Amino acid sequence: MEDLKDTWGIIRTHGHCGPGYPNPLYAFLKGPVEKLLYVVCVQPNLDEEHGDYLATVDVDSASPTYCQVIHRTFTNSKGNELHHSGWNTCSSCHVRAHHAKDVPIRDRMVLPCLNSDRIFIVDTGTDPRAPKLAKVIEGDVLKSVGCTAPHTTHCLPNGNIMVSVMGDAEGKALGEFVEFDKNFELVGKWTRGEKKAACGYDYWYQPKFNVLVASEWGAPRLFRRGFQPTDIDDWTQYGRRLNFYRWQERELFQTLDLGLEGATPLEIRFLHSPRENQGYVGCALNANVYRFHQEPGANEYTAEKVIDVPAKKVANYGDPTIGGMMTDILISLDDRFLYFSNWLHGDVRQYDIRDRARPRLTGQVFLGGAIQSDSKVRVLEDPELSEQPAPRYVKNRRLQGGPQMLQLSLDGKRLYVSSSLFSPWDKQFYPEMVRAGGTIVQLDVDIVNGGMKVNEDFLVDFANEPYGPALPHEMRYPGGDCTSDIWLES
Repeated sequence: MEDLKDTWGIIRTHGHCGPGYPNPLYAFLKGPVEKLLYVVCVQPNLDEEHGDYLATVDVDSASPTYCQVIHRTFTNSKGNELHHSGWNTCSSCHVRAHHAKDVPIRDRMVLPCLNSDRIFIVDTGTDPRAPKLAKVIEGDVLKSVGCTAPHTTHCLPNGNIMVSVMGDAEGKALGEFVEFDKNFELVGKWTRGEKKAACGYDYWYQPKFNVLVASEWGAPRLFRRGFQPTDIDDWTQYGRRLNFYRWQERELFQTLDLGLEGATPLEIRFLHSPRENQGYVGCALNANVYRFHQEPGANEYTAEKVIDVPAKKVANYGDPTIGGMMTDILISLDDRFLYFSNWLHGDVRQYDIRDRARPRLTGQVFLGGAIQSDSKVRVLEDPELSEQPAPRYVKNRRLQGGPQMLQLSLDGKRLYVSSSLFSPWDKQFYPEMVRAGGTIVQLDVDIVNGGMKVNEDFLVDFANEPYGPALPHEMRYPGGDCTSDIWLES
């Protein structure tokens, strides 16, 4: 409760506050119940002229349009591949304002595109239920500073916006960040110094400890065509490292190689408390979670594997084993539970992380996947399960594909799960999901004892969208969430 006491001190002292919440515990205890869900959707038909879009979904259980898409903000251009999203400002700017005129507003979503290198800016402030396109940053803007494949967006405490990128102008691997001002005009590359990361992907920062940490996927010229096992033969073009930057100096000071077990470290999360100098990263290829931390007085970070999802020996698959392919992780705002999705195995897991070095499994739900009991794949050896999981239906709709992106309610009681990873990979691994359209389901979470179960009354079905079945990926709330907001120590 000490953090909550600090919260009220912030409110009394500053009066005029910026967006979001003073600290994560305040958001957890006092934040609103979500009514709207913004969902990035990809049109798998590459010739569809309306292109990808941002769907506004009604998630108010008392509403007559509950679980329905109530608005679509189209990009009106082809070949974009919307993927992740961010905000023009967030809780890191909460106490930046000292006068009413200085208060920043969270009213613009930033939507980078993995394929076209465009960045779409969407106005969510004028009408949150019907966002509209406000600006398009063309791909040539990123290429002017030698970058492509924008991924993660975070606002900075000074009000600027920063986007991580994964490629150079030719589509080879590059770990870099590009900064924009509050009007979405290019400032330039964020990093200084000659040292550069080999690959890029996601990032998080903690100014109290003068650090930014970034993860790695691979070269755009490789992942854009789909996954091939030989991609990992060249570790200059595919990731297995964590890269640590000095926040104030903007310089890369440590690269931590996780080895083959840590291949493709994707979503990376510091603990939400700005007083914690540790976090977790989900490593997709071999379905492992690593904890990274810095001991007091140490100059560098260390990392160790704390969760290992074993591969399953199979027949009728093409490969002799199926790994989990861990594609998303998140941490509840009270820093108690960690969640992740295994896109190929088909399960979502919950771990109690109060003992940071020894996560404890407290919940597991299967939502599709490649090893369902009626699939052609036969599991020959499974260290975890005694039988293959049954197909999953919600409201008479079979869940195709596997669980992918996650978003947790502020109070930690509702976990939203979408099914699409990246359309070239969707087409490769789950063509039936591409034909049928993706889905979003909701898991009810026991935040006292741990555990999860499917909400049988909640389903967002993207089968019958106006221009054909669509693929839902990342999800956000208008007021910020577990994966968009970063807090600074007061």
